[in-house]
Amino acid sequence: MRILRPFTVVPSLPDKLKGLRRLAYNIWWAWNPEATDLFRRLDRTLWEQTGHNPVLLLGSIAQEKLERFAGDEGFRSQLERVLERFDEYLTGPNWFTRTHPDQGGVRIAYFSAEFALTECLAIYSGGLGVLSGDHLKSASDLGVPLCGVGLLYKEGYFRQYLNADGWQQEQYPINDRHNLPIELRRTPDGVPVRVAVDLPGRRIVAQVWEVKVGRVKLYLLDTNVDDNTPQDRDITAQLYGGDLETRMQQEILLGIGGTRALHALGVDPSLCHMNEGHSAFLGLERARLVMESEHLKFDEALEATATGNAFTTHTPVPAGNDRFPADIMWKYFSEYHRAFGITWDDFLALGRENPSNHNEPFCMTVLALKCSDNANAVSKLHGQVSRKMWQNVWPELPEAEVPITSVTNGIHTPSWISREMSYVLGRYLGDHWTEEMTDPATWSHIDSIPDEELWRTHERRRERLVAYARKRLKGQLERRGAPPAEVGMADEVLDPEALTIGFSRRFATYKRGTLLFHRLDRLHALLNDKNRPVQLILAGKAHPRDDAGKELIRRLIHWARDPQFRRRVVFLEDYNMAVARALVQGCDIWLNTPRRPLEASGTSGMKAAANGCIHVSVLDGWWCEGYAPTTGWAIGRGEEYTDSAYQDEVESAALYDLLEKEIVPLFYERARDGLPRGWIARMKSSMKAICPVFNTHRMVAEYTERFYLTGAARAARLVANRMERARVLARWKEMVRGEWPELSVVKVESNLTGEASVGTSFEVTAVVRLGKLTPKDVSVQLYTGELDEKGQIDGGVALPMQHVDGGPDGHRFRGEIRCQSSGLHAYAVRFLPAHEDLSHPFELNLIRWG
Repeated sequence: MRILRPFTVVPSLPDKLKGLRRLAYNIWWAWNPEATDLFRRLDRTLWEQTGHNPVLLLGSIAQEKLERFAGDEGFRSQLERVLERFDEYLTGPNWFTRTHPDQGGVRIAYFSAEFALTECLAIYSGGLGVLSGDHLKSASDLGVPLCGVGLLYKEGYFRQYLNADGWQQEQYPINDRHNLPIELRRTPDGVPVRVAVDLPGRRIVAQVWEVKVGRVKLYLLDTNVDDNTPQDRDITAQLYGGDLETRMQQEILLGIGGTRALHALGVDPSLCHMNEGHSAFLGLERARLVMESEHLKFDEALEATATGNAFTTHTPVPAGNDRFPADIMWKYFSEYHRAFGITWDDFLALGRENPSNHNEPFCMTVLALKCSDNANAVSKLHGQVSRKMWQNVWPELPEAEVPITSVTNGIHTPSWISREMSYVLGRYLGDHWTEEMTDPATWSHIDSIPDEELWRTHERRRERLVAYARKRLKGQLERRGAPPAEVGMADEVLDPEALTIGFSRRFATYKRGTLLFHRLDRLHALLNDKNRPVQLILAGKAHPRDDAGKELIRRLIHWARDPQFRRRVVFLEDYNMAVARALVQGCDIWLNTPRRPLEASGTSGMKAAANGCIHVSVLDGWWCEGYAPTTGWAIGRGEEYTDSAYQDEVESAALYDLLEKEIVPLFYERARDGLPRGWIARMKSSMKAICPVFNTHRMVAEYTERFYLTGAARAARLVANRMERARVLARWKEMVRGEWPELSVVKVESNLTGEASVGTSFEVTAVVRLGKLTPKDVSVQLYTGELDEKGQIDGGVALPMQHVDGGPDGHRFRGEIRCQSSGLHAYAVRFLPAHEDLSHPFELNLIRWG
């Protein structure tokens, strides 16, 4: 039967409870326990059954029950308190207006393929989505004028269940858009806001949904509309589902469609932040729009827009970056590219590390790098990895100078900390500790928390985790059709007082989810010590096409069923935000075992640390910065191996040694009052050192001050007076590129005679020819450092040379080298372009060595 006139039914709330609807449609409730308590109080069972979805809860609860709560004076008083606090939050002062009162006109758009805001809005898969969601929440808390742009997936990411053999199965339940905390954006006359993008032989439309995240708005595009064919309606069906062409269509919709959606909504961003390369096509669309409105050439338009783009890369392996072969690019962009007035080869070169390699596929990360003036990795180590991985984009540049910096990830602490721990911190750190969480002085008050109070708080969370795991395991077994006796045994697994290790993350092979099972005899001895028992709770999903990851899970399930491990090892199916929250809040140890350096950052250990759970990890990602002997434990010493089997042998042995000799003894070493004083001291040291640094308040403030405001200011300068400076800069770049081959070094001289001593200096003079360029157009530098075994300068530094004079033989520049350390050193003379409107000297990707 065809439905001709659909209509929407909304919850009917008594007048005295109308404020519940306003709260339900703003994700602010998700990180404010008192607001969450309101919905839980209405119907605790229904709250769990709806997946913590307040909109669905209000639409499902019996009307007479709502009327009863409308007459409950205590409930109404709580609602009024929460609404008052909510309004104060939305309109009150904030970090951004206090710190940058003159930046009221700045607008930031943050693009990401996934956002994890709360478990009921299932449009995320894992760490990238959690980071994106936490970014929005902290932007809201700080008052940063930012909006998010993403896709609304009909089915989201898959739900996981295991068959009798432990093999992962996937199911894709439908996200009921009309029962989620989202609203369809409409024009003033009530028409849904829609945008169109062209695909081969057709045009598709997408409607725009809005999610309120405190002060911030997230706009989600959705192709599931009647105007599209059934095939095109499914473009936004699944996150990371489908084939390469589905990925292409989603990324066109995100980057190009997302840019058009902002335009349709009247949002003119000062800067667009691409969180990973999925949205990189926005760089092209922003340039196209400027070409159209200001009648610019492509290079001028790119000049005007790239400075207003920032890019964050997350993937430390080449295979993890989206690449499209030339035939697919032609299929989707053969018409679109004509608007730029450039050749097809020049268009493809925008996504190639080596533009002259016609066999190289088009890479979204390379496009993002070339369309952005600021690029960063997500930890210091990942910055080193990224500079090495993408050095070919700047082939003449030393690896250390590749213009990819780093901003280490963080977490939105209020979203991940248990309410019990939050109450304790509020008592001793102050009621406003969440607003001052980046101040180390705030966290120094951790020492004032009585050991007994901190430990009892943590023990209650462990007890809750054990109860949660038992209940969830029982449900898994019942769904799998396990015998009643096996189902009944779920009530006996785990010990509320035993040392509990948590491991939950995506089950990719490089994360080594089974490393702790490398030696079953040692693990058995650890887990089953009668006096000092240890237990392990694991969770995580493998990608639907990752059979190697699925095999890891299957092996874990078989080990968990082994009688020697059955009561000490539990695998929780269908990992999501709720499961993650229970684990990080209740475990004693948080385990992370990636192959260094393949973990770009990781944030689960930060969430655990905020709850007093101590981190144990390979020195990879953020742990290279967070680790200290007083904050947790390091597995190994940060070595990198070429033999993975040998690496597993060495690092699993190191992990067993840590557990046997340090971690387990410290946990079970009790004072006369029964408290593990040494363990509690380690908890406090960890929280004091990690929490003020590894949070998204610090991270978003860092993005704001290093990239957002500087990029927006530079973009505003370039586009002023009808793009005057952008046009001039584009012409200057064209001139410099034409003259660059003419640059040469005539001679280099120094006053160094014999060997130099540490602490002394010597002068270097270079006579150079600049062709038609002037000394103002170039930066002449000395590049100096120690020589490595390959005869190359290792970790060199660039020293400026000053223009002295010019003559018939060329221009003379002089510089000074100060000898800082002994050994074999060398220096070279090099040229870089120089202009006051360049964001950095490597922007043109031109460097010439003498």
